[in-house]
Amino acid sequence: MTQTIAPRVRTLVLLILAVTGALLAGAAPASAHAALTGSDPAQGAVVDTAPSQVSLTFSEPVAVGDDSVRVLDPKGERVDKGDPANPSGTTYSVPLVSGLPDGTYTVAYQVVSADSHPVAGAFTFSIGAPSETTVSVSAQGSDDGLVGWLYGFGRYVSYAGFVVLAGGAAFVLACWAPGARARAVQRLVVSGWLALTAATLGLLMLRGSYTTSGKIGDVFDLELLGDVLQTKTGAALVSRLLLLAAAALFIAVLFGAYARTADGGAPDHAAEGDGGSDGEGDGGEPDKRDLTFGLALGGTVVAAGLAASWAMSEHASQGLQAGVAMPVDVVHLLAVAAWLGGLAALLVALHRAPVETPVGRDAVRRFSRLAFGSVVALAVTGVYQSWRQLGSWSAFTDTRYGQLLLVKIALVAVMVAVAFLSRRWTQRLADARVSVATEEAARSEETERAEEAERAEEEKQPAGTAPAEASGTSAVSEAVEAAEALRASDAEKAEAGHDSVRAAQLARQRAATEAARQKRLRDADPNRFGLRRSVLAEAGVAVVLLAVTTVLTQTEPGRTEQDTKAAAASSSSSASTTGQGSGAVSLTMPFDTGGTNGKGVVSVDLDPAQAGDNALHVYVEGPDGTPVDVPEVKIALTLAAQDIGPLPVAPDHITTGHWSASTVQIPMAGDWKVEVTVRTSDIDQVTVSKNAQIG
Repeated sequence: MTQTIAPRVRTLVLLILAVTGALLAGAAPASAHAALTGSDPAQGAVVDTAPSQVSLTFSEPVAVGDDSVRVLDPKGERVDKGDPANPSGTTYSVPLVSGLPDGTYTVAYQVVSADSHPVAGAFTFSIGAPSETTVSVSAQGSDDGLVGWLYGFGRYVSYAGFVVLAGGAAFVLACWAPGARARAVQRLVVSGWLALTAATLGLLMLRGSYTTSGKIGDVFDLELLGDVLQTKTGAALVSRLLLLAAAALFIAVLFGAYARTADGGAPDHAAEGDGGSDGEGDGGEPDKRDLTFGLALGGTVVAAGLAASWAMSEHASQGLQAGVAMPVDVVHLLAVAAWLGGLAALLVALHRAPVETPVGRDAVRRFSRLAFGSVVALAVTGVYQSWRQLGSWSAFTDTRYGQLLLVKIALVAVMVAVAFLSRRWTQRLADARVSVATEEAARSEETERAEEAERAEEEKQPAGTAPAEASGTSAVSEAVEAAEALRASDAEKAEAGHDSVRAAQLARQRAATEAARQKRLRDADPNRFGLRRSVLAEAGVAVVLLAVTTVLTQTEPGRTEQDTKAAAASSSSSASTTGQGSGAVSLTMPFDTGGTNGKGVVSVDLDPAQAGDNALHVYVEGPDGTPVDVPEVKIALTLAAQDIGPLPVAPDHITTGHWSASTVQIPMAGDWKVEVTVRTSDIDQVTVSKNAQIG
């Protein structure tokens, strides 16, 4: 929950943003994902003699293994030998067997970028002259199947576990000390630790298969696990497990010694508004202050270490200003945990805290201040991260990363709006408590006056038999009550001795009745009930926000996606309908499949539009000009004059609205008909065509 920004705070935030922008304005762009920037032989090249090796150049250093680069002959047989070598910088080469015959060869690569993501692709080159090839490289990478899904789910669980663990503990230490002895809060924090630990172990086991074969059977390959432990990501996961051992000790102290200190012999302090302490009336004791300081310091160090295990192995660790980006990412993750994890702890406390020690208004206000600071930190670090990963305003709408980031920003705005409602309920709760306290004070004063009047009346009465009679009657009543209590006790003992099952049933009924009573008491306060509903709405949005954030960490940054599109567009920008003078052909055809969202424009680029090997790119855009994905795109080439074709081409999906085929064999020059079949649903498809002069 946030508070209204004071003028000084607003000025400070704007100043920080301005200084940050000035510092970052002159920096050069860089990618966070690796991309293939060149090769020798080049993609689609025809060389006269067989090369001795194939070299690949990437935009950044990558991790390679034994089978990271494979070279296949036209029959699909491997012709590379030895492991890939790194002769210089970002260039990796693999030697080839000698005496290779003429034909078209396929180079398939699968490496791991410095930010831990698998990068795969393929291209062809020819020796002597192009030829037919039986090689079919699947467009599905190792991260697209079941293993990829499990790995993504594990990442979500690990983020959620960290948020609940760190944020829940911060809520107890900074906002509501009596929460250390609340069973519901204890279970929440321990569940976060268990989820993060289990997810980390799962990611460690899945990592080898995720970056290589993508097969579920390789998850238990100990050799792959050994290879993973030698990588940066493997070291980060192992470090996280070691830090989780320290976190377990922290939890034991928090819910052990600290919980007993927080009790302070006065558990009812946590009731609303006793001096505004929320159960912390003993906070002045030196032992408690020292323990609180030690837990806060140790917990911050452990939480920062856990956050760094992500920062040092993912997007922040590679690319532009990595030395600045990693600590910024740590602060960003800690702010997320303090806000969302604290929100989860507050929600649990509002719904499950005992009636004797409810969450007080002061605890809610303290969390409001903590959440406000977290939101400010998220805004500052988020602006920097967005600039670093996008690089331009157009990337917000033109790239998947930017679109997801817009969704994340919208969700944060919704959470802040709901938090404002929560703040209003908190204020009403405080006002109601003040009113109740005033009424109770007035009733207490009236009671004291009545008692004083009764005592004065009794003093005026003469001594007589009435008091004695009353005393005698009281003695008889006490004797009767004692006898009845003894009989009731004997009856209960007999019943317990003869029917233990019935006693257990009664115990369960009493427990259920007590739980229902506590729930009625919690729900009786309309202001507290309203606060619970608004916090529940915040938590629901937070779950979706965390899912979007997880997807963002696995999405290609906008800088890289835009650079790829620009490179592809530059190869065909000078051509319109024929490639005269440029050696390329670009065809644009509108389509309408007749179904929902069935209208758009498809563009086909052929380069160099000559007989032999050609590169083909297909782009699909919606009516508004934005790239869109469709279930299927197929190409067919026909030369009617020579009765050749149709020659089918199945391009691979590259990115949103972009398909490509690296080797398209056109046997001879002529006026070729290019047919494009676009399918927008299971039943809606259409074929459009145009002619192009080849050669």
